[in-house]
Amino acid sequence: MRVLGIESSCDETAAAVVTEDGEVLTDVVASQIAMHGPYGGIVPELASRAHMQAIIPVIREAVAGLEGGLDAIDAIAVTEGPGLVGSLLVGVQVAKALAWSLGKPLVGVNHLDGHLAAVYLRRSGRDEPVEAPELPFVGLLVSGGHTALYRVDSFADIELLAQTRDDAAGEAFDKAAKLLGLGYPGGPVIDRLAAVGDAAAVSFPLPMASRKTLEFSFSGLKTALARRVQEHGVPEDEQSLADLCASFQGVIIESLVRKSILACKQEGLDRLVITGGVAANRGLRARAREVCEVNGIRLFVPPPISCTDNAAMIAMAAVHRLRVGEHDDLSFAVYSRDPDRRRGKFRRDGTLVERT
Repeated sequence: MRVLGIESSCDETAAAVVTEDGEVLTDVVASQIAMHGPYGGIVPELASRAHMQAIIPVIREAVAGLEGGLDAIDAIAVTEGPGLVGSLLVGVQVAKALAWSLGKPLVGVNHLDGHLAAVYLRRSGRDEPVEAPELPFVGLLVSGGHTALYRVDSFADIELLAQTRDDAAGEAFDKAAKLLGLGYPGGPVIDRLAAVGDAAAVSFPLPMASRKTLEFSFSGLKTALARRVQEHGVPEDEQSLADLCASFQGVIIESLVRKSILACKQEGLDRLVITGGVAANRGLRARAREVCEVNGIRLFVPPPISCTDNAAMIAMAAVHRLRVGEHDDLSFAVYSRDPDRRRGKFRRDGTLVERT
């Protein structure tokens, strides 16, 4: 089985072809970083227009190397949400048109399920194969738009354990980088500077430090950085800037790793998957390996190319549904937020106050 995956939830226009066992045959991504860079973040209207221009060329390139082209595709998968509605509509409408014209099964994929499935991708040309975890596992999904912990018993049974109350970790990195004049996207720049900095140089509060909750919060940390810059300015010498980045990043990483280990212990599982764009962060990967080893937990992290938004992970998530004979009709709609996302007021122990 060969599945054509299409991804356009945010600022990456992507298409890929993946086999039933997770082998990535083709993987094409058209990035919009240069377009959004001057604004310090993603401009939704510009993103959707760029998707319209790139989507057909990207799909053509993804299937160009296949003998038989589109006829060699057995099913089509597309991100239906969450994400920017205008961007999602571009990918979904093209996927529906292809599925209808080719008479192929169509699968609408939750973008977050795609990230969790990325650990099962196999990419040729890698020196070492990436080991895939057995089910069930705890998944930490950490990106620019999402920071959440899941229990994955199967890809039909994914339970949201906890999430951020405010900013996602990737969003905190981007906003910090903008504050420090480091450009967009901020995560890779801060990670590079942090690698040569002293994480103990600047004291920042550890967010949601209570061990009674798995919830995350990063808005207060961002505010602490803003106040420091307001009082002391942006460091002028490179070492001081690196120290500030290392200290800021270190607190985010410590929060992510601590909550992940706690989730594994609470769920009685010894397998942790870290995925999403921020999972490409070298500091996070190193700290997670260190702490998991101490706690007897097996860590699984996709290679960086599979962590950031891509269509191969969307195809892989669809494979799990297609294996059991599931697919969608042409009537499904896009959604901007995860339908399982719970929002509202929380008690001090992190539990949700149910609406009456």
